[in-house]
Amino acid sequence: MTTGVGLVGLGNIGSAMAQRLVGWPGGLTVYDIRPEAMRPLVAAGARAAADLTDLASTATMVSVIVLDDAQVRAVVGELITMMPVGGVIAIHSTIDVDTAPELAAAGASRGVHVLDVPVSGGAVGAAAGRLAAMVGGDRDAYERAKPVFSQWAELIVHLGPAGAGTRAKLARMLLTFVGFAAAGEAQRLAEAAGVDLAKLAAVVRHSDGITGGPSAVMIRGTTAPYPPDDPLRPIFEHSRGLGEKDLSLALALGDTLGVELPFARLGLDRLATALGVPHELSEG
Repeated sequence: MTTGVGLVGLGNIGSAMAQRLVGWPGGLTVYDIRPEAMRPLVAAGARAAADLTDLASTATMVSVIVLDDAQVRAVVGELITMMPVGGVIAIHSTIDVDTAPELAAAGASRGVHVLDVPVSGGAVGAAAGRLAAMVGGDRDAYERAKPVFSQWAELIVHLGPAGAGTRAKLARMLLTFVGFAAAGEAQRLAEAAGVDLAKLAAVVRHSDGITGGPSAVMIRGTTAPYPPDDPLRPIFEHSRGLGEKDLSLALALGDTLGVELPFARLGLDRLATALGVPHELSEG
């Protein structure tokens, strides 16, 4: 795709993505309701659109990264009526699971492709061109838009029809924010135990950089238990034993210090199943 591209929504991530598209062979047009958000990009070589109609007049592929579901519906719904046949609209905002399929159907009725392409990696990842992009929608439209996405994404995966990208993003963010909550619990325990939190954080960053953190156990295409003859089963049974021991010790420390640890208790209860090695199968 060497024709013009557009980007709507110049927040922290959108502006960083746009900076990496300045100099695109077909030209970059940007739009934001805040004129001041467009000025740095215009100075770098982008064109500022007066409105969505103006943007759609020069862009055959438009990225949309606005605040919420209502804004996505309003912006994309308007763009669908303006884009040329064969045009592509990519939604990068995190939205409701029904929004992308509905907008894709509306776009298809006018010959416009709507992809849901939520991203992971934040503004830092966007600035470095290292975002992960999770794409749902028409495969041919994905292939056409992929060179644009490659300007700001290091990993781009096509997951299926419209809505598939959003479902993947919600699962990914569940892991992120539950992890944040669990990190807060771990810090409360460490603080009560007199541990230096900055030094603990350094240990966590170091070890997660080696092991991969939670992604280390995300190695299969199913969440079903490991079969008894699976060569990986003994490894995960070993991990289960270590985890249950360590969580039990952490809970005992919490009891001693009077620190409630609900995530640790839930983790102890669910760890075996989460690892694919429930006790009932091991004992059976």
